Amino acid sequence: MSHLPQDLHDVFPGDTDMLRRLKETDRHFVALADRYAALDDQIRRSETGVAPAMDDSQHDELKRERLALLDQIAAILQGERA
Repeated sequence: MSHLPQDLHDVFPGDTDMLRRLKETDRHFVALADRYAALDDQIRRSETGVAPAMDDSQHDELKRERLALLDQIAAILQGERA
């Protein structure tokens, strides 16, 4: 469990320029990136005690959703590389 934010630029350090370009040109990507950032913030705030703790099943569900978003984002980045 990491209490540090997992910004997309940290998760995909070699794709900074591509991330920036997609955020400027692709509405779907922006929606995915925004939802990922919101979930990451919500999870981190709960884990650090800044926000009220959530039950384990809710916490696990949010983490699964965040991971699914990362998978979708990674697939988009892979497609852009091809």
